[in-house]
Amino acid sequence: MTFSIVARSEDGSHLGVAVASKFLAVGAAVPAADVAAGAIATQALANLAYRPHGLVLLRDGLDAAATVAKLTGDDEGRDDRQLGVVDTRSGASTFTGVDCVPWAGGTAGTTVNGSAYAVQGNILTGPEVVEAVITAWAASDPTRGFHHRLVDALLAGDLAGGDSRGRQSAAVFVVTPSGGYGGTNDVLVDLRVDDHPNPIPELQRLMEIRDMLFGDVELDSCLPLTGATADEVADRLAALGRTGEDVEKTLNVWADIENLEERMVPGQIDPIVLGHLRRLTGGPR
Repeated sequence: MTFSIVARSEDGSHLGVAVASKFLAVGAAVPAADVAAGAIATQALANLAYRPHGLVLLRDGLDAAATVAKLTGDDEGRDDRQLGVVDTRSGASTFTGVDCVPWAGGTAGTTVNGSAYAVQGNILTGPEVVEAVITAWAASDPTRGFHHRLVDALLAGDLAGGDSRGRQSAAVFVVTPSGGYGGTNDVLVDLRVDDHPNPIPELQRLMEIRDMLFGDVELDSCLPLTGATADEVADRLAALGRTGEDVEKTLNVWADIENLEERMVPGQIDPIVLGHLRRLTGGPR
């Protein structure tokens, strides 16, 4: 009832899972990842204990194949399960129980660029779904955001047929060291579409919002908050009812309200912040 991709980036800095299903809130059940361990997708008649137990096994030094063997070997219900795992050393493994509803299967491997992946699905229109995900992943640009690459690959599988029962939910979960809000944890992206007629495009829409609010700031593109730029910012803030003698302070207060605080740079303005301000106040001058 689900198809997913579990992957490690070429340089090992990112680990994550993207998943879609005709199942309510699939993101609450399938994905797990830890920067010190690896990433896991548990699905079909999912055993949710695979997630914490698998991460412990990976953290303790087992590779992806040994982790899959241990989890499924200890589980009497394994014939109805499906599992994909990547570890931090480019290992990848997938498992499909013999009683999973067809079409069901998966493939694990490494791309020519060194990215490990495990792609699996059940109740799919056919093997072309898994093949499309793998092809899209292998062809993806390593410089593109890891979460976007995962969901792009997922969309390719959906366009190839996806879940044979239809669409309902999708999710993406990505970790990287200190990648979370304020650098206080490792969860870079944790987005879910729990119930939607076209969940993968909706997930992509949410990712664009996430990138605007929390994406990396390109310091070389930031503009000094002086002269004409400062005057424009002050005028636009005033149009939103935000005034004050200190333009930067007023901007910071507005940015906090707009959830743009992670894009604030002392003495400068991120073009993405300026673009959002312009959109709210009538567009460019």
